Amino acid sequence: MAEIIQKDGTWTFDGETLRLTPGRDKNVGLLRRTLGELAVPLEALAGISLEQGKRSGRLRLRLRDGADPLLHATGGRLTEPHDPYQLIVESDRYGVAEYFTEEVRTALLLEQIPSGPVTAYLLPGPPLPLSVSPGDGTVSFDGERVRLEWNWKTEDAKAAAGPRTLAAADLEGVDWQPAAGLENGHLRFLVRHAPTKVPAKYDPNAVELWGFKKDPLMALVAAAVQARLPHPSAPAAAPALEAPPAPESGRPAPPGPAEDDHDALLRRLRELGELHRSGVLTDEEFTLAKQAILKRM
Repeated sequence: MAEIIQKDGTWTFDGETLRLTPGRDKNVGLLRRTLGELAVPLEALAGISLEQGKRSGRLRLRLRDGADPLLHATGGRLTEPHDPYQLIVESDRYGVAEYFTEEVRTALLLEQIPSGPVTAYLLPGPPLPLSVSPGDGTVSFDGERVRLEWNWKTEDAKAAAGPRTLAAADLEGVDWQPAAGLENGHLRFLVRHAPTKVPAKYDPNAVELWGFKKDPLMALVAAAVQARLPHPSAPAAAPALEAPPAPESGRPAPPGPAEDDHDALLRRLRELGELHRSGVLTDEEFTLAKQAILKRM
């Protein structure tokens, strides 16, 4: 178990899952506090880095493309206080942060986790139901339907149509843009076969955002909807294959023997040795990986 505790939050790693818990410091963003603890499976991770400064540094996780619906929905536009995959580290805890980083890197190496994109979400998205009210309306989502209700700040023509309900099955995507400078942001729901270029101020399928404190919470709604849409990188469904014939006895064939853990670790050692001899692994990387395997044996 590796753990680092800071005012900004606590990260723990048990060899299979990273648990990211936001701290209670006033500088922790509202989105992170509302999202709460995140459980990130190792296979969703592409890398980890530690950036050191004079007074403080940052641990950063890099997820595989398509692993998290929140990152897909926000498109890298989450600002630092709201990004759950960054942790501010005080300079006197750099040693702990370095140890944490090496533990995660070693696990990625041992488990041979690829860093490329995935074809299915590996994180579930924010919990439901959700209801958020910044901007010119309130958006609620229960997993099947999106409901938009307008307030006194809504443009008259848009509000005149009254509340709107959209079935998740009718959506083909979400478009979240935070307010930036003098440009307002929005959360727009893209309805299948109904493209529009109307500004969010007039679009009955969008909420306009002005950059207020609660605006980032709309990213949670975007992520929750995104998690229930088809994954953008999922391959097209293949035709079903016929099941192989059952044995004459009518009973299913017995499963193959389970792989022996000890033999698997020995094989992993041999593979690491070959990678080291061929120059793929440095002496330090090989030593760290070998030690981790020996601990498991």
